[in-house]
Amino acid sequence: MKVVNLVSQVFFLLITVLFLIYFLTGYDSAFEADQNCHSYLSSYDNSSGNYGCDHDTETHQWILYESNDKKEPAKIIKKFRYKFL
Repeated sequence: MKVVNLVSQVFFLLITVLFLIYFLTGYDSAFEADQNCHSYLSSYDNSSGNYGCDHDTETHQWILYESNDKKEPAKIIKKFRYKFL
């Protein structure tokens, strides 16, 4: 019985820590994440138009990326996650 109690307490503690990490990190809204992404974007020399910010609605984040003229995938520079709930 002590083992079951210990396992349940560890599980509850792990869930609590994960929720705290989620809610204490990230931006409060998509607008804040968007503003920060475009702020970082302005610090890059974007004369070639290879840098950009894109909103990923599935993962609830703005992504700063660098694309190229080749048919290769874009390179992700930074992600700006915002809280969904």
